[in-house]
Amino acid sequence: MEQLIELSQTEIKLAFVASCIEGTARALGKSYQEVFERMKRVEMISNYIWPNYEMLHTESRENVTNNMIEYLTMWEAKQ
Repeated sequence: MEQLIELSQTEIKLAFVASCIEGTARALGKSYQEVFERMKRVEMISNYIWPNYEMLHTESRENVTNNMIEYLTMWEAKQ
């Protein structure tokens, strides 16, 4: 019988953050590392994605990606 691995809530959230970065990078034609650094610089991961996980993960991947691009651009413009 196959055993399933149960992920913690933290691991699930981390996977979601990674998928947000990957989707945004793909949509922008940029590398994962570049988008991660940009998001980190404006504190988007800790101040937006992580605390809003419950709301964001219910949206479609397309909506989340568009939202990430919009917020990243807006937050970078404020710096």
